[in-house]
Amino acid sequence: MLGGLLHRGHKIKGTVVLMRKNVLDVNSVTSVGGIIGQGLDLVGSTLDTLTAFLGRSVSLQLISATKADANGKGKLGKATFLEGIITSLPTLGAGQSAFKINFEWDDGSGIPGAFYIKNFMQTEFFLVSLTLEDIPNHGSIHFVCNSWIYNAKLFKSDRIFFANQTYLPSETPAPLVKYREEELHNLRGDGTGERKEWERIYDYDVYNDLGDPDKGENHARPVLGGNDTFPYPRRGRTGRKPTRKDPNSESRSNDVYLPRDEAFGHLKSSDFLTYGLKSVSQNVLPLLQSAFDLNFTPREFDSFDEVHGLYSGGIKLPTDIISKISPLPVLKEIFRTDGEQALKFPPPKVIQVSKSAWMTDEEFAREMLAGVNPNLIRCLKDFPPRSKLDSQVYGDHTSQITKEHLEPNLEGLTVDEAIQNKRLFLLDHHDPIMPYLRRINATSTKAYATRTILFLKNDGTLRPLAIELSLPHPQGDQSGAFSQVFLPADEGVESSIWLLAKAYVVVNDSCYHQLVSHWLNTHAVVEPFIIATNRHLSVVHPIYKLLHPHYRDTMNINGLARLSLVNDGGVIEQTFLWGRYSVEMSAVVYKDWVFTDQALPADLIKRGMAIEDPSCPHGIRLVIEDYPYAVDGLEIWDAIKTWVHEYVFLYYKSDDTLREDPELQACWKELVEVGHGDKKNEPWWPKMQTREELVEACAIIIWTASALHAAVNFGQYPYGGLILNRPTLSRRFMPEKGSAEYEELRKNPQKAYLKTITPKFQTLIDLSVIEILSRHASDEVYLGERDNPNWTSDTRALEAFKRFGNKLAQIENKLSERNNDEKLRNRCGPVQMPYTLLLPSSKEGLTFRGIPNSISI
Repeated sequence: MLGGLLHRGHKIKGTVVLMRKNVLDVNSVTSVGGIIGQGLDLVGSTLDTLTAFLGRSVSLQLISATKADANGKGKLGKATFLEGIITSLPTLGAGQSAFKINFEWDDGSGIPGAFYIKNFMQTEFFLVSLTLEDIPNHGSIHFVCNSWIYNAKLFKSDRIFFANQTYLPSETPAPLVKYREEELHNLRGDGTGERKEWERIYDYDVYNDLGDPDKGENHARPVLGGNDTFPYPRRGRTGRKPTRKDPNSESRSNDVYLPRDEAFGHLKSSDFLTYGLKSVSQNVLPLLQSAFDLNFTPREFDSFDEVHGLYSGGIKLPTDIISKISPLPVLKEIFRTDGEQALKFPPPKVIQVSKSAWMTDEEFAREMLAGVNPNLIRCLKDFPPRSKLDSQVYGDHTSQITKEHLEPNLEGLTVDEAIQNKRLFLLDHHDPIMPYLRRINATSTKAYATRTILFLKNDGTLRPLAIELSLPHPQGDQSGAFSQVFLPADEGVESSIWLLAKAYVVVNDSCYHQLVSHWLNTHAVVEPFIIATNRHLSVVHPIYKLLHPHYRDTMNINGLARLSLVNDGGVIEQTFLWGRYSVEMSAVVYKDWVFTDQALPADLIKRGMAIEDPSCPHGIRLVIEDYPYAVDGLEIWDAIKTWVHEYVFLYYKSDDTLREDPELQACWKELVEVGHGDKKNEPWWPKMQTREELVEACAIIIWTASALHAAVNFGQYPYGGLILNRPTLSRRFMPEKGSAEYEELRKNPQKAYLKTITPKFQTLIDLSVIEILSRHASDEVYLGERDNPNWTSDTRALEAFKRFGNKLAQIENKLSERNNDEKLRNRCGPVQMPYTLLLPSSKEGLTFRGIPNSISI
């Protein structure tokens, strides 16, 4: 009698949380047709349309984690359908709806560990979670899903989700082992065919979709990756047909396939920002171009005051242009217009206190330590600076800067003494651009390869001492470079020449920042890690749970970048100096990329900006004590590494456990040999044989996707929103004495400067794009946070993560206090702009702070 009672069937109560497609369909709210057809308030109609779920539209089937069938797979429960709507649930997010479900579950079936779900409707929906309550002898079980569910007929295998348990492969409950293996097999696909919208297949491809050779030779772009000339990290495979004219290039499309769950479709989210970029490039840019073609507005700024007018009166545009832009709600925050039909921008932070402080030498130098590209400056070890270019091809490119140029401003030191005391520094934009200069300067742009030498003064600030501007030698590449050296000046035409020299440096720095520091070294290098992780680490693997939050939306924004930003004729090619060679040049720089050097301490040591010193708090001593990016970054780096170390050692009890983990080893092997396949023979790759190697690798991935990206991304508009401060183009060479341009520079230096840097149309595009890139979404998830508190059931991991969050909060207070220390002059500078880019938290919008978990914009 007692046995019968124990084994009889009973009901397991469940709550399913989901979101309807029309709540999340970003396309419908970013297209004019979508707005007219559906209205702006799509969320209000959600409950009315949810009745479509009632009846037999969506079924779930529990899978046992503890009881197996005859084939050794977890027992299946009875298929059960969603029931009534739960109208009030305190944990529901915006646009979410909850449903009851009651499973019949035999006690002899054990503890559920997974479930199948089938959608019998034609419309997909976003499954947020399933919670099971009152499991006998167990309590609640949480399933964090966050996945799109399409009609069941579209899938060869039923969609499966696992509970939030964490298992190494060897510790997986036996009834779940085959389900775990099958799901990973499904995610890998077979490497053939064109990918479809509803698929979740992760695979690799080279960058062969940036050009459009069918439009003509001028629109073709070289294949990046898979060759020695242009090595590159791999991107997600789409499988589109090759172009007609080049079988190695993939045909273009207005939509780029993403594994479906990589495009979350967050409500009021980063998707709105990414689609804002798409709208700017595909809708706004052509409209503005047409306005300029009509000569409605002059193409040049006349004065610095006119540039400042962008943030007050704005730029007048034709009414029909404004009306075509303004209906797009995703752009209404970006394109502010008033009754005057003027296009306005918010004042960038760099001029909120002083309109002219950006022009000072101290601010020019300070931004190399605390600006938007703070990880390129290096300590000068040898003088004069030398080139690494092949001298057989390019001749001698040794710098023409002499000791006589520098020593009058070294506070009594000789050059040799300054080098020995680590007081001289170099911002080097010579080697990457020099091989391309002839081609770049054959267009409407006019540029130099640049070297800037700076001195660390006794007060802790940097002073620029000399700028070298170099061109390819008129007698041919083998003759080396033709170089001019310019020295600081603060009055007369010489001061205007010096300001121009600094502008040529910043133009190079802007391009290097956008294409290398920002795009290559964060966006592009992380994508192979995302692909390898999803192909080989199960969602229940501890390392998947550790890394997955740092991957959110990255493939999404990278796909959009290939569609609208870094492609042939995209925003980058139109508005940055490197033009059509932009991404190609980043591939040349990738030749020198070293994974292990992406750790902040290793990067600082490699650049000579720090020295190993076990007695110092982070194990290294900074050469420039007041180096805001490094000082703040080391705090964040250590917090990340401490958290990762604690987490990894929870699951791997020995190095042997790690070596015997087949999922981890397969993931790392493929990441090295395929994901970064052009680098597979490099000796510096970790062998993934010890727990410390895993800790370092995971810390680098998390640092790169979170703090490094934040440091080089969210300052773009605060600094670059003033095109005077960070121009992206140069269009004239330095004027020579006796020329009309020299006379213009003497009489009207502002106008001459403006004729040299980015013109008006490109400025509007630059500002539109970097304003979007510099914004935080309203649903951003920051470092030390998770979007679901039930991401794991392991209380040890949850407690360690809480310690991580508390540590970041302490760091935030510490960094804020540093900004109040008047002795630290590099933290605020002449522009009085405290360094806040590495403060972990932020509100939404243009905040100049905040470290999101992932590269979501």
